[in-house]
Amino acid sequence: MKSFAYFGKKSEHLCKLSCTKVNCFHENCKSLIKSSFRFLGFHVNPFWIHLAYFIIISFVGFLALKVSKPRTPPSLWPNDLDIFFTSVSAATVSSMSTVEMEAFSNTQLIIMTILMLVGGEVFTSMLELQLERSKFPSQGLSYTTNSLELAPAAVSHDLAENEKPADTDLESNRNSSDSDSLKYASIKILSYVVLGYLLVIHISGSILVALYTYLAPSAREVLTKKALQVQTFTLFTVASTFANCGFVPTNENMIVFKKNSGLLLLLIPQILLGNTLYAPTVRFLIWVLQKITKRVEYGYMLKNSREMGYTHLMSSVHCWSLFATFMVFILVQLVVFCSMEWNSQAMDGLNCFEKLVAALFQVVNSRHSGESVFDLSTISPAILVLFVVMMYLPPYTSFVPMAIEEKEEEIKASGKKGRKFRGQAPSQFLLFSQLSYLVFFIILICIVEREKMKIDSLNFNVLNITMEVISAYGNVGLSSGYSCEKRLKKDNWCKDEWYGFVGRWSNLGKFILIIVMFLGRLKKFFINGGKAWKLS
Repeated sequence: MKSFAYFGKKSEHLCKLSCTKVNCFHENCKSLIKSSFRFLGFHVNPFWIHLAYFIIISFVGFLALKVSKPRTPPSLWPNDLDIFFTSVSAATVSSMSTVEMEAFSNTQLIIMTILMLVGGEVFTSMLELQLERSKFPSQGLSYTTNSLELAPAAVSHDLAENEKPADTDLESNRNSSDSDSLKYASIKILSYVVLGYLLVIHISGSILVALYTYLAPSAREVLTKKALQVQTFTLFTVASTFANCGFVPTNENMIVFKKNSGLLLLLIPQILLGNTLYAPTVRFLIWVLQKITKRVEYGYMLKNSREMGYTHLMSSVHCWSLFATFMVFILVQLVVFCSMEWNSQAMDGLNCFEKLVAALFQVVNSRHSGESVFDLSTISPAILVLFVVMMYLPPYTSFVPMAIEEKEEEIKASGKKGRKFRGQAPSQFLLFSQLSYLVFFIILICIVEREKMKIDSLNFNVLNITMEVISAYGNVGLSSGYSCEKRLKKDNWCKDEWYGFVGRWSNLGKFILIIVMFLGRLKKFFINGGKAWKLS
């Protein structure tokens, strides 16, 4: 019995010791992660953090896609460059394609779903909030709410009479600490709001799309013919749509669903909530939460949107102007598209309601999503030029004729910004405008593909190349495709494939477009480029 008691005590001691070591290891790992975030937040330029992030997930995605096997026979498997191109396209939510989507297996589609999820703007902005939180000390952050108002009147009067300079400094430091603590708490809650927003949209969107797919025989029939699982199609499409990637696990993209108006109407809000209307929606959500909970953090977010350091949290004036500009763009595109394409070949087989919904879906996707219900090679060149302009514009483009509030905030921060401007590195003054980069890459592609432009001028024309480059830089994914019928020299070996125009480019041309997709995903860091040039 003594031996059993001895071994029992010994085992209990070992369990406590092991638990202590595990807890110590957990705390050390947690401390290391926090220290790493603080180092990145304070000492590393955000551009390099973002670039490293997208390069890493692109290479991880490439390895995962490379290990898993496609559905096609081994003789038709894509080469390494095309696999890497696909991984970069998914990670940067560009949806440029050099391989038919139905060539990928169910496992590969799940991998691409993960890449689109972690590469989406909402998810990466949530990581940016974590970096912002790391700039604050993790301990000692507590704030008081209306501390002076809660004090008794007599005590406040005595404090005012006996006030000393040291007490004033102490109160100033206390107020500064409270302000920092409130800002930290607000950033923490905002990160939870963004996470909840992300989960709710994906879960509700997946349920609605899956329900529609089960209830609509025509949609279910398409998936059955293409041997696609409903669950995989639903998760893949919702993640791609919300991230504004534009990939769909069918070769024809959304063309096979152009008569399924219900599905198109379900996807349109997800496109907008994940990109163009994300900022107004987040502000509205915070306003609703502030009204319900009465928490001071939500009020702080609404009144100090610029100080929060979250680019998607904008002032009410900016949000209203953004929404109005979006409505104007959509209305103009819809009117032009319907007036020119209503009775065209692209609209064949659709009734009036289906034409209107399909046209609305197409013009909404022209901004940043890239999903398509029409073959763009059959669309009027004037419409394509309009799409090119829309793809070039950033998602938060807005017209603000009287931005009084924004100007006041800029004036308040002018002193700090001026000091920062004087301390910038010389490389900041060498940045070109976004249009300059696009012109450079278009010229470079034309040089690389000059031989094909001579012998296949109807496909390899400047408009198609321009559209492909701007689509990649805007991370949109719209493509004019390639048509064997347009070849000047007919070849029996030529076969029309359901992938983008870039799929017919040379390896060097594809590699250049990979660079364009990376720069396009990071274009927010060049948004103010070209300021050193004076044209007058």
